[in-house]
Amino acid sequence: MSIASQIKEHMTVIGADGAPVGKVDGIEGERIKLTKDSTSAGFEQETHHGHHHYLPIGLVAEVEGDTVRLSATGANAAELFEEEA
Repeated sequence: MSIASQIKEHMTVIGADGAPVGKVDGIEGERIKLTKDSTSAGFEQETHHGHHHYLPIGLVAEVEGDTVRLSATGANAAELFEEEA
């Protein structure tokens, strides 16, 4: 079973350090789409609110229960966000 097929809507996404990154809104191609109300690694930065962010599936280290753990820390994952066009 592929990693992408294990990821479901509303799962919590956390960094390798346990820092919250956001919630899954869905999978689009090879990217995880985060909900619009997700924050960037727990930081309240206005530039990250109100629109979707995407993370490459390749950053996923494991999926366990309702949690997606990334191989990057929360802060590093936030730097890798791709914003919706």
